[in-house]
Amino acid sequence: MRYLPLTQPDRDAMLGVIGVATIDDLFVDVPEAARLNGPIHGLPMHASEMAVERHMSALARKNLTAGEAPFFLGCGAYKHHVPASVDHLIQRGEFLTAYTPYQPEIAQGTLQMLFEFQTQVARLLGTDVANASMYDGSTACWEAIGMARRITKRGKAILSSGLHPHYVSVAKTMAKFTGDALETSVPTLGPETDLDALIAAIDADTSCVVVQYSDILGRIADLKPLADACHAHKALLIAVVTEPVALGAIKSPGEMDADIVVGEGQSLGVGLQFGGPYVGLFGCKEKYVRQMPGRLCGETLDADGRRGFVLTLSTREQHIRREKATSNICTNSGLCALAFSIHMTLLGEAGLRKLAAVNHAGAVAAAERLAQVPGVELVTPTFFNEFTLKLPVEARPVVRTLADRGILAGVSLGRLYPGVGALANGLVVAVTETTSAEDVETLASALQEILA
Repeated sequence: MRYLPLTQPDRDAMLGVIGVATIDDLFVDVPEAARLNGPIHGLPMHASEMAVERHMSALARKNLTAGEAPFFLGCGAYKHHVPASVDHLIQRGEFLTAYTPYQPEIAQGTLQMLFEFQTQVARLLGTDVANASMYDGSTACWEAIGMARRITKRGKAILSSGLHPHYVSVAKTMAKFTGDALETSVPTLGPETDLDALIAAIDADTSCVVVQYSDILGRIADLKPLADACHAHKALLIAVVTEPVALGAIKSPGEMDADIVVGEGQSLGVGLQFGGPYVGLFGCKEKYVRQMPGRLCGETLDADGRRGFVLTLSTREQHIRREKATSNICTNSGLCALAFSIHMTLLGEAGLRKLAAVNHAGAVAAAERLAQVPGVELVTPTFFNEFTLKLPVEARPVVRTLADRGILAGVSLGRLYPGVGALANGLVVAVTETTSAEDVETLASALQEILA
């Protein structure tokens, strides 16, 4: 989109309507000491469009993108193959321009797609119902904590040490405004999850326990005992899924009696895109549907008996309930939800299971090969397509060296948990169907050379 600046008469007319004399009057609430009182150091006052394009292109070339190198990054964002038909279909005008369908009678196509998306997500997560998507996995996680507070009338949430630290950070930020008490901890660099500790920590004040499945180190645990413990104390179990492809191979959280299941849907249909936009998944048991945030699309019949789609239980939403709404979310990442739904439709159940099997087999082969590098130890005994290695040295400089060699080797736990020395040697490695045997061998050889 081209930037077309306003003329001075345009600005004067707008200021006149607002009722202020100058643009500076719009910032009177900002302390003068915090205002910029001159040009930004090092930036020219103006440049031609061609000069700006050239400069920005030069900056972009400094990035090492996912498709240009052996890629083993993960921890909540995964490089999967997205069929070209996904991008083609989401660019159709009726999809690309559609926003929130507050007038459902003229947005039947969008509502039908979202209804099908909800059906796919509910089946994937193992829940009774799912909403029409959310911003991303981290905000969906927080919305689930808020939902648990409304249901249980309690204000303490216990967050597993295996929950992604970015999700924890979002929850901490939002809890400042709601008063929720969050109990958090950091993981240990070992094979055991913290499920026993979580069970022991549940008490009469606990609204929910939040656990990631698979967790930040790639470990997979049976959630049923934790669900039973939560329900014995009238608390809820919230399960977080950051890699939905895994649910083509492992039991869904809903099958293990999780009350609310949330997650990040980026793996299916949505590219990495330097961190966003992404799409949040949200499902729950039917008895809690009236406390679920976001919007719901439902199916009905019109006066002539024809099938139609509507927004369901809209009185929960912020455009009607205002401050009493289940949340103040005001979009559902509709285009990314569409991409997710198209990719899921192209795969089908059999295709998703095959994709999951390919991911797991590749990860097992990669883990076995990398564990053969002298000094490297495989920490994660059971995993899907992501596992943790313990290096004989701090992982962060190793990751930097490998990146300089054109290998995106994985995520250093020292980067995720700065200052936690016990995790400094941990390296989380993800493998998908886009990872070749040659990529694994390149990483193994480079690791062996660096650690020698």
